[in-house]
Amino acid sequence: MSAVLHYPAARAEESYAYLQQKLSYYTDAWDLAEDLARGEAAIVVFDARSPEHYAAGHICGAHSFPHRTISAHSTAALDRSKVYITYCDGIGCNGSTKAALKLAALGFQVKELIGGLDFWKRDGHPLTWGTDAGEWPQHGAAAGCGC
Repeated sequence: MSAVLHYPAARAEESYAYLQQKLSYYTDAWDLAEDLARGEAAIVVFDARSPEHYAAGHICGAHSFPHRTISAHSTAALDRSKVYITYCDGIGCNGSTKAALKLAALGFQVKELIGGLDFWKRDGHPLTWGTDAGEWPQHGAAAGCGC
């Protein structure tokens, strides 16, 4: 018997609903880079790591917002019409999940960046250093998976 088909595939309608829902929770480095290169105003990127890790290298345009500091008070001035993208080091770190969870609990729309900074760098997207968010380079998005 087929190892793949040992568990039958879901019906097309079930797969469609599941996959559509899954994409509402996550984004990947390529899609985020495309939006940042275009200056998409509806999203804000938060680096959920410590300020020291942020300063050592972060996504261009991302704001430092360590997950441990997220509260009703620290988010009071955030625009609730935006979608907040959270990231941390990568798949071995759950800081982005903790940040997204806290933001969602406070009523914000959130998505996590799949693979975090690790996948971002792997795909060759630009970084910046220091305590400022920085700006997206004028040359646009770097080559990546091209999905």
